[in-house]
Amino acid sequence: MKKFLFVVNNLDYFISHRLPIGLELIDKGYAVHIIAPEKCTKVLLEKGFFCHSVEISRKGKNPFVEFYTVILLYRIFKKIKPDLVHLVTIKPYLYGGIAARFAGVPVVVSAVAGLGILFSSSTLRNKLLRGLIYPFYYFAFGHKNQTAIFQNTNDRDILVEWGVLNSNKATIIRGSGVDLSFYPFVCEPETNVPIVSFAARLLKDKGVIEFVEASRLLQQRGVSAVFQLIGDPDIGNSNTVTQKDLDAWQNNGLVSCLGYRSDIPQLFSQSNIVTLPSYYGEGLPKTLIEAAACGRAIVTTDYPGCRDAIEENQTGLLVPIKNAVALADAIEYLIRNPSVRNNLGAAGRKLAEKEFNIEGVVKKHIKIYNDLSLNI
Repeated sequence: MKKFLFVVNNLDYFISHRLPIGLELIDKGYAVHIIAPEKCTKVLLEKGFFCHSVEISRKGKNPFVEFYTVILLYRIFKKIKPDLVHLVTIKPYLYGGIAARFAGVPVVVSAVAGLGILFSSSTLRNKLLRGLIYPFYYFAFGHKNQTAIFQNTNDRDILVEWGVLNSNKATIIRGSGVDLSFYPFVCEPETNVPIVSFAARLLKDKGVIEFVEASRLLQQRGVSAVFQLIGDPDIGNSNTVTQKDLDAWQNNGLVSCLGYRSDIPQLFSQSNIVTLPSYYGEGLPKTLIEAAACGRAIVTTDYPGCRDAIEENQTGLLVPIKNAVALADAIEYLIRNPSVRNNLGAAGRKLAEKEFNIEGVVKKHIKIYNDLSLNI
C-alpha cells in the first residue's frame, strides 16, 4: 500500500481545508498519515487516518527548537517512508521541505496558502529576516520532483522572482474549496437593519480596526447597520486585538461580538454583506469563498489574495487597504442599493460553483499527484 503524508501546523486547519483530499486518497487505497501538533481526533481515526504529533509552533522563534522540529520531521519521514508528502502553510513547507530532501522522500507538494506578514511588510526588520531565511527557502523548494501550489499569482511571482522557486514547479488553485451543499444559496433576510459580517482571526492586519471604524463612520452618517465580528482574539500574537478592545467596541454599540462560531453558513445566510478588509498576506481567504457560496455581496481589499477571491464589480467591491472611509463608503453603497447587492451575491454563487466547488478542487489535487508520477 502506498503512503501519503500531510504536514500541517494545526489539525483543525487540516479538517477545514484538506479533509476531502485526504478522504479521496483513502478511498483510492492510500494509507494517509497526518503530522500536526495536536493529538489525532476520534473522528479522523475512525475515518482511517494515521496521526503523528510534532510541535510546529506558528510563533516559535527559538532557533534550537525550530531546528529540532526539522529533526523530528526527518525521523518520521524516514520511519514512514511516504511516497509523497504534502506540506501545508509556511513552517510545514519550509521545515518539511528541508526534512523531505534529507530523508529522500520521492515526491513533495508544497501548499503556499499565503506568505504572511514577513513578505507583505517591507520594514527593515522583515527585509533582514528574508535575507536570513533565503537559503532555507531555496533548499525547501529545491526538490527535483516537487510542485508548489499557490492560491494567487502574487505569492507565486514573489518566490519565483526571489529566486527560490523554478516557475515550472508552480501551479495555481484558487483556494481550498468549499462544499456547496453546506453553504446553500438563500435569499437575503428581510430586515430593516442590514447585517454586515466579518469572520476571521481577530488580527489587526485582517482589517478589524478598519471594520470597527467603518461602523463608527456609518453611525455618524445616520446609516443603520449591525456590524458582526465573528472570531476570537489570537492569544499570544502581538498583532491581535484584545478582549478589552472587543468589550469597549461592543459597549459603545459599534459591533456585536459573536466569538468563535462553527455555524458560518447560517450566519452568512442571515447577513446582507460580508467584508474582509485584510492586508495580512492571505493566500485566498476561505471566508470570502464561503460568502460567495452563500450568495452574499463581498467588500474586500485590493490586495493579493483578497482581490483574487472575487471578480471586481461582479461578485464584490474592492477598497484600498487601511482605509476605513473607503470601506464605509462601499458598505453604505451596498446598503442603499439592495438590487446591486443581490446581483453581486448571485454572481458570487456562480463563481463559487465554477471555481471553488470542493469536488473540482480535489480533482485538481489528484491531477497534480498524478503529474508527479504517483498514478493515483
